[in-house]
Amino acid sequence: MEDTRSEQAILDFYTYPPIGSDDWRYTFETAQVRALEMQMLSPAALLDMANAENFEAAVDLLASTEYALPSAGRNFAELEDTLRLRRSAVRELFAELMIDKPIVELFKTRDDFANLRLAVRRTLTEKPLGTDYSSDGNFPPEQFEQVFEEENYALFPDYMAEAVEQAVLAYYQNKDIRRIDYAIDRLQAEYNLKKARRLKSVFLLGLFRIQIDLTNIRTMLRLKFTPSLTGAGFTESEQRNVLLKGGFIALERLKDGLDIGYEAVGPLFFVTPYHRVVETGANYLMSDKSFLRAEQQCTEHLTGFLKSTIQITAGPQPIIAFLLMKENEIRTVRLILTAKKNNLATQLILDRLGG
Repeated sequence: MEDTRSEQAILDFYTYPPIGSDDWRYTFETAQVRALEMQMLSPAALLDMANAENFEAAVDLLASTEYALPSAGRNFAELEDTLRLRRSAVRELFAELMIDKPIVELFKTRDDFANLRLAVRRTLTEKPLGTDYSSDGNFPPEQFEQVFEEENYALFPDYMAEAVEQAVLAYYQNKDIRRIDYAIDRLQAEYNLKKARRLKSVFLLGLFRIQIDLTNIRTMLRLKFTPSLTGAGFTESEQRNVLLKGGFIALERLKDGLDIGYEAVGPLFFVTPYHRVVETGANYLMSDKSFLRAEQQCTEHLTGFLKSTIQITAGPQPIIAFLLMKENEIRTVRLILTAKKNNLATQLILDRLGG
């Protein structure tokens, strides 16, 4: 049953939950990220890239930025290397600026869980374990081979060991690989909420609950669009159980959204902060059979919450927000240039960007 605090929370704010108070230990660090925010790519710059004639023209627009590529070559491998270096740099800066190191460890678990999804999927489907894992987590991926060969999950931190066990159990119910992702997503969401409460961080708790809501909205729309999941080993009840607990939206509302037409989904969420997200995403899905606008709206909503940290003069909130916004900028640059490289229609790129 949904926690009543989750249902009540919707009545406590209009668009975004509280972000917490100032922490004057972070005065210098906050000033530093404020200066760095001024150097981020503007929405207009991203739209110019999207409207560029081709891949080369889009790359030229990055010439005066930190994403500039060498004039010679300019192949996609160089682009990936540049973006990977920028992501590593911003994560290193985040770790350096964050005084509360448990928060750094918490954000590193994102890569631990991502690595685990890949490793468990490969192990259970008897594919080579591989080496293409992120090294930005807390647990060194080079030790994966020993862990999985020996099936000694005790070598993992507790949160990873529990995630592996749950993922394996879920997979062997009917050997559907998607159950691995659902199980790990659930454990990760629970872990994030638990850590945010232990850290007594109003901002992190709000962030993680918004992320749960946005994940559930995406899942609801995908389940509506792909009812064939029932025929692929998922009962109707099991489809509904893939929704994550702990967000601001009552799960019953999301489940109700599965049973009504696309045109009625938006009004169902009118009393929540996600009305625009759901209505825009559902309408585009109905008309264009695509999740582009749903993804764009989810990104826009989360970015709006992160930008609300401008209210904070000093604290960890602006530093966390900068990390996430910078990572999103890097993903957006990759998305645009990948689309240009593959000659995708400009309108599709603009729909994803919200242009």
